Amino acid sequence: MENLPLEGLRVVEFSHMVMGPSTGAILADLGADVVKVEPLGGDQTRRLLGSGSGYFPMFNRNKRSICIDLKSAAGLETAKRLVNGADVLIENFRPGALAELGLGPEAFEDSNPGLVYYSAKGFLSGPYEKRASLDEVAQMMGGLAYMTGPAGRPLRAGASVIDITGGMFGVIGILAALHRRDRDGKGGTVRSSLYETTAYMVGQHMAQMAVTGHAARPMPERISAWAIYDVFETAREGELLFVGVVSDGQWQSFTKAFDLGPVGSDPAYAKNNDRVLARDVIVPIVRDIMARHTRAELLEKLEGAGVAFAPITRPEDLFDDLHLNANGSLVELTLNDGRAVKLPTTPVEMDGELPSVRHDLPRPGEDSEQILKEFGFGDAEIAALIGSNAVAAASGAAS
Repeated sequence: MENLPLEGLRVVEFSHMVMGPSTGAILADLGADVVKVEPLGGDQTRRLLGSGSGYFPMFNRNKRSICIDLKSAAGLETAKRLVNGADVLIENFRPGALAELGLGPEAFEDSNPGLVYYSAKGFLSGPYEKRASLDEVAQMMGGLAYMTGPAGRPLRAGASVIDITGGMFGVIGILAALHRRDRDGKGGTVRSSLYETTAYMVGQHMAQMAVTGHAARPMPERISAWAIYDVFETAREGELLFVGVVSDGQWQSFTKAFDLGPVGSDPAYAKNNDRVLARDVIVPIVRDIMARHTRAELLEKLEGAGVAFAPITRPEDLFDDLHLNANGSLVELTLNDGRAVKLPTTPVEMDGELPSVRHDLPRPGEDSEQILKEFGFGDAEIAALIGSNAVAAASGAAS
């Protein structure tokens, strides 16, 4: 992508895990210079196991790394100078953690009045705001886990959807604050949170209750708005397929592509709501048809019919996805141990192009010296900071 929209924007990021780093990753993909401040030895996220092992490589491309000991006076002063030279600060530590170090928003009101200070938190202002939170906590108490699992078996979504969506709201808030700054020259504070993000996502179910007087049922038990809107078995075991027929026009196309017998031509089923009421009649016929074809055969017919469909795949199947590889959605990165990997870029196409990789995944402190120079530190200052271990240069720690 040329002429990156956020080129020239300086961001200093104090964050770990997913929510804060995802905010920084989106800004970085869109052209911002994002300086990731890590503790000596690197962000602990680099060393997570299991489900956390993908956090760092996914959300830290196009950033530069500097390792600073914030517990030392020299390191803390270095961090303050970086923030004073930045447009945006990102942080997602426990409430008050940076303020205790002297890096809260009030510390920069005079020295950098244009600073946009963004905090990614568990809760916004209110009775819960000092509570610790996690993506899973928000999903559980915000109703999303209830809606995802069967009744009595709350189930979190299979990805960090609240962390990432909360980070996206953070980007929206940051860009809005920067737009306001263009008018009056003042920065300000921006916060987004896990809990309120979850509430926003289940708002449609709250509205359903308000409109109908009936509480929304968990997704496995929901009353669908469409007759054909389900996962179907095909002729080959394990090759599942989702099909959604969501308009009267799609119903006509579907019945032309597949022979549903008298049901397909019966005018009693021409309208969506009538089909929903006859779901017990229609769906068994469709299940029988799907079970007599391979998934490949069905995909071809469904695409020709212009009906919504999806093969049920696993995340690892996306590495070889034809579409993602053709349009540049998967970008090439190098893990810190030297292995190559392809991961999704920010899914925003501008002027026909998707964001690419300008800066590979950084090693801890890889860019420390260059960052300090660009922020106005002299050679002697840099040498003293590194010599005192207030700042660390590149190390070999892997992500």
